[in-house]
Amino acid sequence: MSLVRNPKIRLENDQQADLMAAMHRAADAAASVTMTHFRSDMRVENKAGLSNFDPVTQADRQAELAIRDSLQRDFPDIGFFGEEHDSVQGTSGLTWVVDPIDGTRAFMSGMPLWGTLIGLFDGQDAILGLMDQPFMQERFCAAEQVSTLISSSDSRVLNTRSGVELSEATLYCTTPDIFSDVYSRAAFERVKGRVRLARYGGDCYAYALLAAGYVDVVLDCDLKPYDIVALIPLIESAGGVVSTWGGLSAVDGGLVVACGSAQLHEQTIALLQG
Repeated sequence: MSLVRNPKIRLENDQQADLMAAMHRAADAAASVTMTHFRSDMRVENKAGLSNFDPVTQADRQAELAIRDSLQRDFPDIGFFGEEHDSVQGTSGLTWVVDPIDGTRAFMSGMPLWGTLIGLFDGQDAILGLMDQPFMQERFCAAEQVSTLISSSDSRVLNTRSGVELSEATLYCTTPDIFSDVYSRAAFERVKGRVRLARYGGDCYAYALLAAGYVDVVLDCDLKPYDIVALIPLIESAGGVVSTWGGLSAVDGGLVVACGSAQLHEQTIALLQG
């Protein structure tokens, strides 16, 4: 599942501001849905059938429709690529990339380590990003090469931790169980064996904490574009690096590594590649 490539679209700062304002309105629309269902008696379906467990809830589907409707009212010419419903082809060369609830397992368990992801893809790169955690009233967003955390009490610019060696780093992944093949598990263990602290859980929230300077490395595998596009500008605008384990663009997902600095990224990539 890959994003459609187009010639790169150049945006001026005032255009970015209008697009980000639309993203905020869409996140508000999603929050009105997700917060109605969170920590309620919800029905959970399994999209994977009998072979695995890939949960989806009514909140996932309704929130994505709320986001799509809001964004298309503001920018009807921009395409839409989401997790739960069919994609919409636009005419502008731009595409919204959306995961209404990243971390559905956390959502259905009552844990607030999930988020709504809204990103903008310009045909080549992820250029704008927003991650909203409405239960904790935290919204992380990136535009014009600046990452910001907007909370219920204030707003502040985000920066990743710099000057951190791998031996001093904090590593997160959703769960080590995701590294199910011999190659990815061995690579994960090499990195885990070098860091100071390895923790599990968090989904998109771990990436947001990396942008905020609390986490240094995040490893994932089998991601889809809607899992990562919104988070790339958030981390890069804060000073971090996001790529595949091979060092290429991560907009299509797959094996993904995010680090707080270029130096840490280089060290981590070297271990991942063995």
